[in-house]
Amino acid sequence: MDLPEIRYTRSVGDIDIAYSEFGREDGPRLVCVAGFVSHLELNWESPVASGIVGPLADACRILCFDKRGTGLSGRDLGFGSIAERTDDARAVMDACGWDDAHVLGISEGGPMAILLAATYPDRVTSLSLYGTFARTVGTDGDASDIHPGDIKAWLDHLEGNWGTGLVLADPFIAHADEYPLEARARFERNACTPKMVREIMTRNLEIDVRDVLPTLSVPTLVVHSVGDPLVNVSSGRYLAEHIDGARYVELPFAMHGTARVRDYEGLIDAVIEHVHGKRDRVVTERALATVLFTDIVDSTQIAARVGDREWRRLLDRHDEETRRCVERFGGNVVKQTGDGMLSTFDGPARGVQCAKQLGDALVPYGIAIRAGLHTGEVERRGDDVGGIGVHIGARVAALARGGEVYVSRTVRDLVVGSELRFEDRGTHELKGAPDSWQLYAAV
Repeated sequence: MDLPEIRYTRSVGDIDIAYSEFGREDGPRLVCVAGFVSHLELNWESPVASGIVGPLADACRILCFDKRGTGLSGRDLGFGSIAERTDDARAVMDACGWDDAHVLGISEGGPMAILLAATYPDRVTSLSLYGTFARTVGTDGDASDIHPGDIKAWLDHLEGNWGTGLVLADPFIAHADEYPLEARARFERNACTPKMVREIMTRNLEIDVRDVLPTLSVPTLVVHSVGDPLVNVSSGRYLAEHIDGARYVELPFAMHGTARVRDYEGLIDAVIEHVHGKRDRVVTERALATVLFTDIVDSTQIAARVGDREWRRLLDRHDEETRRCVERFGGNVVKQTGDGMLSTFDGPARGVQCAKQLGDALVPYGIAIRAGLHTGEVERRGDDVGGIGVHIGARVAALARGGEVYVSRTVRDLVVGSELRFEDRGTHELKGAPDSWQLYAAV
């Protein structure tokens, strides 16, 4: 097969994302979210990458891309949060005119594929996951073999040896001797820099999408190697147990990736069967979204002080600024809620940024707001939204003080790696919501 043409599009943060479309013209569309690092040109020299996408291209129309910070995509603005990297997949789908597609998430790409499927269930026909996880470091049965005590030494190893070909061996690649050292070294040097490798893996160790799993509504396949030396098989089993209706396939190999292409046959067969057997688009009124509640602080006192006519003018200013700011960050104003607004976003970082900028924009009018955000499952009811995710967002906002933006732990976890920073505001009981909730203030 001739090397596919490589094109570029822009993703959130004005990042250039390189992508290529290839494979069977009349096959089902399949977006591949790669693990760790990739390089759209050198992937074809790597048995690890080509061993998966090559056979899949015989049965499917494939869309691959280099995530920000790696390969041929933009590297100048950092690696970004998991939510921002997930938006790269949406951006390349838009660039190709793919309204819907099947999605395959490999290793690090798995949590991004999960987030994409939960956020856009009408665009993700099915989800396939290989060698991946809900989170990397933990003790609840979903952790990989990366233990906290080993992390610094491991990161030092990655950064210190990157570009030599020694990193892309065990535990990343089984039978690495069948993938020449010189070729591995060239791939490493072109895929990213030593500093970025450390940044990528540091960010990976902060991934936690466990709260997203119950919101998945698309047909899901989970494939894992029983002896995976990098991501323990318990991680794959956890995913299968916590995603409703997921099918689980366990491969009898001790590999994460492999240079022995024939060992991928079980994975390839399972994905092709899953994709060809799940052609119908999912129709659902439920989706993952970030809800933003804002409320004017001391509105009654302000109205009493300035009078009805001036208060009406201030409310009009508030409404205009809110709609303008929400639109600027790609959100949707759902409705007014007393002296505030309920809005939704398909990316948590944009929701937080909107809340911060809106608060600043209203200061000249003598208006202070409190804001709260939560990312969770919402039910779409015509132009309105409801469900537990909306309820939690309202409770988070109610606890915020004047001029502050409070977020749930779920929001904080999804924007780790972005430029946003937070201060811990402790654990709270939210009326009507299960469990205790860790809240943070955006600073």
